[in-house]
Amino acid sequence: MKKSIFTIVVLLALAAAVLLLLFPMQSPAADPTGASYVATTGSETIADVATTANKAYFGANYTWVMICAFMVFFFQCGFAMVETGFTRGKNAAHTMTMNFMVFLVGAIGYFLVGFALQMGGSGGAAGLGMGGAALDSMLKIPGLGGVMGYKGFMLNGTYDAGIYALFFFQMVFMDTTVTIPTGAMAERVKYSAVVITSFFISMVLYPFFANWVWGGGWLATLGANFGLGHGVVDFAGSGVVHSMGGMIALSGAIVLGPRIGKFKKDGTARAFPGHDIPMAIVGTIILFFCWFSFNVGSTLNSTDFRLSVVATNTMIAGAIGGLVAMFYMWVKFGKPDPSMTANGTLAGLVAITAPCAFVDGVSSFLIGLIAGILVCVSVSFVENKLKLDDPVGAISVHGVNGFWGMIALGLFADGKYGDGFNGVAGAVRGLFYGDATQLYAQLIALAVLLIWGFGVSFIFFKILDKVWGLRIAPEAELEGLDIPEMGVLAYPDNQLVRSELDYDSADNVEIKQLRRFNYLPFHKQPVPAKASIDAAVPVELISKPAKAVGSDVKITKIEIITKQSRFEALKEAMNGIGVTGMTVTQVLGCGMQKGKTEFYRGVETEVNLLPKVQVEIVVTKVPVRTVIETAKSVLYTGHFGDGKIFVYDVENVIKVRTGEEGYDALQDDDNP
Repeated sequence: MKKSIFTIVVLLALAAAVLLLLFPMQSPAADPTGASYVATTGSETIADVATTANKAYFGANYTWVMICAFMVFFFQCGFAMVETGFTRGKNAAHTMTMNFMVFLVGAIGYFLVGFALQMGGSGGAAGLGMGGAALDSMLKIPGLGGVMGYKGFMLNGTYDAGIYALFFFQMVFMDTTVTIPTGAMAERVKYSAVVITSFFISMVLYPFFANWVWGGGWLATLGANFGLGHGVVDFAGSGVVHSMGGMIALSGAIVLGPRIGKFKKDGTARAFPGHDIPMAIVGTIILFFCWFSFNVGSTLNSTDFRLSVVATNTMIAGAIGGLVAMFYMWVKFGKPDPSMTANGTLAGLVAITAPCAFVDGVSSFLIGLIAGILVCVSVSFVENKLKLDDPVGAISVHGVNGFWGMIALGLFADGKYGDGFNGVAGAVRGLFYGDATQLYAQLIALAVLLIWGFGVSFIFFKILDKVWGLRIAPEAELEGLDIPEMGVLAYPDNQLVRSELDYDSADNVEIKQLRRFNYLPFHKQPVPAKASIDAAVPVELISKPAKAVGSDVKITKIEIITKQSRFEALKEAMNGIGVTGMTVTQVLGCGMQKGKTEFYRGVETEVNLLPKVQVEIVVTKVPVRTVIETAKSVLYTGHFGDGKIFVYDVENVIKVRTGEEGYDALQDDDNP
């Protein structure tokens, strides 16, 4: 092996020597530093040098902005992994696909309308070499300022490389906003409703507010027009991107309502753990990495040396946010909750996004520290006090900490950066550095976010819910959204669809919730007369000679296989007749219900094995026929898939703890 490697190296060296002999290197100008590219040599004029220098300057800026934009695009991967990991496996394909789809829809919506509304009157970006005439059409209200641009729809009439770069960079920021609400609405929202919502956000809701802050609109000019600091300042999007997304998430969660079974009868919340915490952690790491481009890229200028401060501040705030959240949960609950550690990290990153260019390291530390505590408190408040169901914590991470980031800028901006920002002379200063008016401007932005971000989106969701329908059908929600909405399971080979099988039988708030949705009031509904129950639900009696041990009382096992969505109704009915002990197993199976035909990549495919639940009950005192008839009345719909009931004689039962056998082994408080 060593001889072979040596031989290859020698041959490569000989080949290189031959090439040098045949094609000798041309002797370049003696300029190892590259200074000759901008030096005046020969007949070059000052104008020639200036042109060369400008090309180099703008070329560096273009490269910088585009590379950062590419990295921000990778946010989609991070968000998809975080949200999917924090939700249940039965909805994994639906959640992951939503996060991909919103980018597709958002990009096109922003291309068609959104970019023009946001940036059509901005004049472009100086660092990208665009003149003021490139994007110069703004609808203004006299005495207030601009409210919307109207140049650049479909990028028409703006065929300029700088504008294309600005569009791409702003588009990926917008798509972050479109993505955030999917986490708060996950596991019960219609896929089609998210498509419609994504168009609305990318074409209307986001562009208007982004115009007011980043497009030269009225919030940006509060300083120039009314003396409020530098107007609303949001360097990279705590308010424009994250708070806006958080407000939409809040309104969506309110209109949708909680997932079935999320809250108990007494109002306390149940935990629905994510099915893949490692996936969520990896997604968080991806988001942390891409956040550097998110914040640093917002300089739009590769020669702005403040970018090192921005990057370091971003790192400090994200790290301390995650660390504080970890210790907070560790102290309070005895374990360093990985999901809240991830949320704390993201909260710190969200909070520093607005002030990252205007504060020092100490302030970044404090901002991230407060964010880490704030997200833990907020998640608990949203769930336990407001009774809102937010599977991933989007409201707290992005909404609450986006607000905190905007306020933090109004407090901690140290007057070292931002001279001329929003057309106001001097650097940006916050309350702690002598300018209370900057904080006032930031608070006005938050008020607008509440009215525009939350208020308008709430009205939109209400209308969409009435006209189209926002929430998936209850049966689909219970069984998982993957098959009903996507036509494919995320994990068809190794994971069964989870159902809520472990809830306290005495707390039947899920049943009431389902009845509120007008979803089959279960066994209290009269059996339809159009079909025979016996024909629809065959009962198979499989008998063995009974061998009673320790007693002559007959022991019978009843095995029920049915749809997972019927379990809560079945459990309630069994409890009603005195059956409290049961064994529940998630299974896959098929019978007369042959499966479903779906399509994957346009090819027809058949889902042969469907998610079922198998319930095993052993009775002595409760009559077998009572159990059978009760189960039949609960499970019957008259359609394939209602299930089967199997009845067995049990030879013996042994209680391991006491050694009791037969009838005696079943006599305790938990078994009939």
